[in-house]
Amino acid sequence: MPPGREALEAILLVGGQGTRLRPLTIGTPKPLLPTAGVPFLAHQFAKAAAAGITHVVLATAYRASMFAECFGDGAAFGLEITYVHEAEPLGTGGAIRNAAAGLRSGPDSPVVVLNGDVLSGHDISAQIDLHRKSDAAVTLHLVEVADPARFGCVPTDADGRVTAFLEKTPNPVTNRINAGCYVFRRSVIDEIPPGQVISVERVTFPDLISAGALVMGYPDSSYWLDVGTPEAFVQGSCDLVRGRLASGALPGAPGDLLALEGAAVDPSAQVCGGTVVGAGARVAADAYVSGSVLFDAASIGAGARVSGSVIGRGTVVGEGVVLDGVVLGDEVHVAPGNELRSGLRVWPGQTLGLTCVRFSSDA
Repeated sequence: MPPGREALEAILLVGGQGTRLRPLTIGTPKPLLPTAGVPFLAHQFAKAAAAGITHVVLATAYRASMFAECFGDGAAFGLEITYVHEAEPLGTGGAIRNAAAGLRSGPDSPVVVLNGDVLSGHDISAQIDLHRKSDAAVTLHLVEVADPARFGCVPTDADGRVTAFLEKTPNPVTNRINAGCYVFRRSVIDEIPPGQVISVERVTFPDLISAGALVMGYPDSSYWLDVGTPEAFVQGSCDLVRGRLASGALPGAPGDLLALEGAAVDPSAQVCGGTVVGAGARVAADAYVSGSVLFDAASIGAGARVSGSVIGRGTVVGEGVVLDGVVLGDEVHVAPGNELRSGLRVWPGQTLGLTCVRFSSDA
């Protein structure tokens, strides 16, 4: 941290139930899912620490106790973590205001707010510097996407000042969207009414802009991915393993395969595309696994073909099984000879026997 500057604080919003990622999130919050060999939040913690952030407030709700069990006081990441629980869903603005109870900074200090389901390569320090130099109320990280209608559309003027915040509009006026990382002036957070359901996207930001407050945009073209769907979750994990996005939390050097402690891959198997083979997981002879995430103790049978899929903890995939773009929950058993494709999801504990329906992209 530069001399004379106060310690930086951040709020991480991790309270969502992750419904788009079911069945993976039935027993585990989305920010704790194994991603490139570690809980997803480990990558955000590493990024926050690299930006000089020393204190993080986790805004928890769904399965809140699991976060403290996983991360403790944060010392392993060079951080101090404070846990603030949200008893009832309060929206993004309400969650930020609720988490402010754990902050220590003064009214003019910058507070970084991160969403717990975004992977980003942007420079948080540069975003903070822009915020400070412009003396903004809030500074938003912006990225350009091909389909801005699915996100918050954020037009700016020639000086980078945000002129509107259009949440999921059918006719976007720009392809720049809200990327989910904000730098707030602490006093602006304190002005959000406490204990109320409030969306920063639909209420706080538009109200600030209407009132003439300075809301700045920090545009950036670095890697960015919302990992809220199974397809994006797999992509994010594989991109981290292959080094498309650098992370100080990656347990090993970037490559085509990340095999964790106790994993066993038969020499005749082919495992590639940024696949993670979890601790104690097994890939048998002549199997092919590409661009997938195998959780701990998963088992891939001989001759199986797995691509773009997530295999839950302790799940057994039989010999010759074909999986393409599939999510299998924990402790699933897929009998030899089955073929599952096209986004199929199987809930934990299920057994797919020899008589189960054969799914294919031609069906």
